[in-house]
Amino acid sequence: MSWRPPRAPARFLQPLRRLLAYYRDPAYFQQLSRIGIPIALQQFFFSLLNMAGNVMVGQRGDAAMAAVGVAGQIYFLLSLFLFGVASGSAMVTAQLWGKRDVPGIRKVLALSLWLCLGISGFFLLVSELFPVQILSIYSSDPAVLALGSAYLKIMAGSFLFFAVTFSYALVLRSIGHVKLPVSVSVASLGLNILLAYGFIFGQLGLPELGVVGAAWALLISRLVESVVLLLLTYLSRSPAAASLRELLSFDGRFFVRVMRPVWPVILNELLWSLGISAYNAVYGHIGTDALAAVNILSTVDGLAAVLFMGLSNGTAVAVGNRIGAGDPETAYRYVGRSIGLGTALALVVGAAVWWLRVPVISLYKISPQAAASAYHLLTILGGLLWLRMTNMTLIIGMLRAGGDTRFSLFLDGFIIWILGVPMALLGAFVLRLPVQWVYLMVMSEEAAKWLLGLRRYLGRKWIHDLTHLSATID
Repeated sequence: MSWRPPRAPARFLQPLRRLLAYYRDPAYFQQLSRIGIPIALQQFFFSLLNMAGNVMVGQRGDAAMAAVGVAGQIYFLLSLFLFGVASGSAMVTAQLWGKRDVPGIRKVLALSLWLCLGISGFFLLVSELFPVQILSIYSSDPAVLALGSAYLKIMAGSFLFFAVTFSYALVLRSIGHVKLPVSVSVASLGLNILLAYGFIFGQLGLPELGVVGAAWALLISRLVESVVLLLLTYLSRSPAAASLRELLSFDGRFFVRVMRPVWPVILNELLWSLGISAYNAVYGHIGTDALAAVNILSTVDGLAAVLFMGLSNGTAVAVGNRIGAGDPETAYRYVGRSIGLGTALALVVGAAVWWLRVPVISLYKISPQAAASAYHLLTILGGLLWLRMTNMTLIIGMLRAGGDTRFSLFLDGFIIWILGVPMALLGAFVLRLPVQWVYLMVMSEEAAKWLLGLRRYLGRKWIHDLTHLSATID
């Protein structure tokens, strides 16, 4: 009788078989890839080109890096306010698209657009009138404030264009029309980098403007992006191509019903963005070298998150469509698959961050102190990336897509103030720790969100059907 190798015990193979069966769902991967891959590619190009821009500015030293970083905080705050409005609206339009309710989608788009324009107008006014006062929250270095305020006053001109682009792009994503906003955004980012190279260093026949040149590049590219996206949306007769009459009509009853699930998302982004802004203010007061290091960290963090932006947004659209179509069980399975897939991918990407720490830092002409801080920050990021990325799926792909916006508000908006900001203040101003240790203390916020978010997922209380909102359309 011939010898045969021993078979693995069935009890060891059974969990693997169950895992493979759980992920054997072509429809899930088809929907995820249709939405997630274009968004991930957009985020990849955005982060890569943003990194290229930061490297160009970084050739001017710590003060230039810090100046663009603090001015960028205003853009960051604005983008999160707009994301709160637009993503809250997209949460509704994703479910309305499950029922192919085009009039309802256009009314929600109009609501989102005017709210975003109002918020951007306020940011524009404040940035033009009080640039130094705003930036002094983040830094007390006179060189940083002088460069940053000049940059901010020019950059602020792009805020209204950004609002229009944001509103249309998120609604287009929510109905599965992803390629159009992604293509326009990537082309705009390429134009931004090309113009930044010309204006910063005086190349391509453009005047040498230094750091201020990067602001002009941003303003011009945002204008072009907004115009091109609108033209292509209306020429293609997209469901998002609302008429002027539809955009100007106002239904108070509809406004109230839509805002009921959307306002917690807006408040969520307000509280979270102010919390992140508080973190950066703390880092800035640790020192200019710390702020420069955090700017590098943010750039790498954005690049590391590209896959997970695609995963979370793809999950959100798929989950929203399934809930709107009356299939909550499939929505529950989609979220579970995305949590497992995202955690595994984040561990791999975190290892890549560790491996690339030194080559990335060597691209910048910064002080040895800033370089050392950046190295330690990237070490922590690589180790805990899986926590942050899983939370992205839980908040965007599950809670918002499922209409569970009040719990999302608690998880993402309140915990940062209950735990994260107090830890940052304790580490920086009481214990007087280096920036990397303050950052590690701040990450306790992510651990708390992960534990509570998983518990919410398992309890299934996050699934809410919002398609009844369209009842006010007629």
